[in-house]
Amino acid sequence: MMILATNWANASLMALVSILLVFIVLVLLIYVLKLFGVIFREKQSVAQQPAAAVASDGITDEEVAAIAMAVNLFFNRHDEESDVLTFRQNHDVSAWQVRNISKQL
Repeated sequence: MMILATNWANASLMALVSILLVFIVLVLLIYVLKLFGVIFREKQSVAQQPAAAVASDGITDEEVAAIAMAVNLFFNRHDEESDVLTFRQNHDVSAWQVRNISKQL
């Protein structure tokens, strides 16, 4: 009996308004994304400089990157791990574990 008590005029109006709202927001989103594309395309053309930009002291960007990588490798050293895996053996094996191990074999 709940179907008969529903005001179908209001329900259909609400459905129509919500569908239209979704499509309007999608169209606005398209225009916003196009605007972002225009803004970043302008910044990208201005930001393009020669590839080997030289600083005031005569060091290129590639040399700065090489020095930074060398400093990073120097200060972040650690021992090299061997390829040998070590397992700690647990001698406290319960009956449940023995049963599971025998099922796996």
